[in-house]
Amino acid sequence: MLKKVPHTYTIISVVILICALLSWLIPAGEYVRETVVVNGTQRTIIVDNSFHEVEQAPQSWQVFSTLLEGFERQAGIIAFLLIMGGAFHILNSSRSIDVGIYSFLNFTKRLERHALIRRIGVSNVVISLIIVLFSLFGAVFGMSEETLAFVIIIVPLAISMGYDSITGLCMVYVAAHVGFSGAVLNPFTIGIAQGLSDLPLFSGFEYRLFCWFVLTALLIIAVLLYARKIKKHPTKSPVYQLDAYWRNRELQASETVEYRTGRSAYTVYALVVVSLLLFSIYHPQTSFEVGESKMIFPAVPVFSALFAISAAFALRKSTHFFILNLLAFTIVFLIVGVMGYGWYLSEIAAIFLAMGILSGFANSESPDTLIKHFLDGAKDMLSAALVVALAGGIIQILQDGRIIDPILHAMAAGMGEAGRIASLGSMYLVQTFINLIIPSGSAKAALTMPIMAPFSDVIGISRQATVLAYQFGDGFTNMITPTSAILMGALGIARIPYEIWIKWFWKLLLFFIVVGFLLLIPTVLVPLNGF
Repeated sequence: MLKKVPHTYTIISVVILICALLSWLIPAGEYVRETVVVNGTQRTIIVDNSFHEVEQAPQSWQVFSTLLEGFERQAGIIAFLLIMGGAFHILNSSRSIDVGIYSFLNFTKRLERHALIRRIGVSNVVISLIIVLFSLFGAVFGMSEETLAFVIIIVPLAISMGYDSITGLCMVYVAAHVGFSGAVLNPFTIGIAQGLSDLPLFSGFEYRLFCWFVLTALLIIAVLLYARKIKKHPTKSPVYQLDAYWRNRELQASETVEYRTGRSAYTVYALVVVSLLLFSIYHPQTSFEVGESKMIFPAVPVFSALFAISAAFALRKSTHFFILNLLAFTIVFLIVGVMGYGWYLSEIAAIFLAMGILSGFANSESPDTLIKHFLDGAKDMLSAALVVALAGGIIQILQDGRIIDPILHAMAAGMGEAGRIASLGSMYLVQTFINLIIPSGSAKAALTMPIMAPFSDVIGISRQATVLAYQFGDGFTNMITPTSAILMGALGIARIPYEIWIKWFWKLLLFFIVVGFLLLIPTVLVPLNGF
């Protein structure tokens, strides 16, 4: 009989206690830091050979303040989760997502009449395409926090297709972070790391593209194999009982729905079209930067016009399809905002909150009813918010105990006189370990690359290979570390306990870590463009 895995709160609390204990055992130290401009942005980096010991700062009673400090540190993510939970609860009250999923499944069943598609499997095509899409988002513009908005859509879709919430989470969150690991043009990781390493921006594109393709293909195979197993034997899913929440929602979607369009939906339509017209006047052109290339495109006017046309047709069918159209274009404008205007959590939360409120009014709900739905949705996210806060407390203890820099210094010194492949592998393992306590890719680049890049010159490894080792080390463990607010938020939305996720995901994580090391070897042995 398998032993029960401790609760998520218990795991994170134990990690906090261990970090506090380490602050008594590890001599405190710090690097001297300076501010430099990297690709037009100010970054704080470590000065070479500047590590020095400082006064010990052991943590004791401070472990009880980590929850509050974690809330302060992760306030943006926590507020984002609560807002998203409230906004989507308003949206779900109209049953529009359920109706949309049910309609989509009916459409896919009709596709199975074609022999070729039936042989491949419609579900396999859908899963593969969604994984490729989100992996591409992670590889090109570093999609991470943004995945939280999609988890609440893709997980119910996976359940409706006969799979489980783990499959749904893999299709969106894991796919984006595998793409993040094999990033091709990600400005938040590659851009910063190459800038700090004095390399041409986004150089080595060809081999990175190959790495992304390999990692994404392997993820598709792994998810399809798991999904096939769950489809045949649903009870073998480790979250089968927990997924009852999603299955109950699916049953509601199959009930008779009154397809109607009320006056309020037309009012919302007019309001949105006028607003988009004003935005189109103020933003007639949008500049998209992908790598070193730049493209100017009238994105806001074009997509505003498409919304006006498609929403008019959706209104003729029912309010549900108008709300679905509103959701679809919210996602379109989210992508435009992130890639063209540098949107982050506040802007993304704002656009989804607006979508939730507008969908509620389109469904003829009163302001008091909207507030009730919002509060119910935010309440559902409270558990995830507490987990995110506790995870932020881990970083706080390490920083206050002044032991992050000593750990980094010891790792860099421990690479020693090993051969080139072994040294590169050591760099990779160091980056992988550091990512468990510092999941921020840009912060870790600023922390480690000033040390790793010069070290690679000494041992005869290209700086490009060092950046790739950082890239892999930064990405994979994001999907399991309790210090990642994004992971905790995604698990909270999908209703998957952290302890169950670890138990299921660790083998797949280990597989990707090994594949990452194998992909590093050619950078030492084979002449590669940019390396």
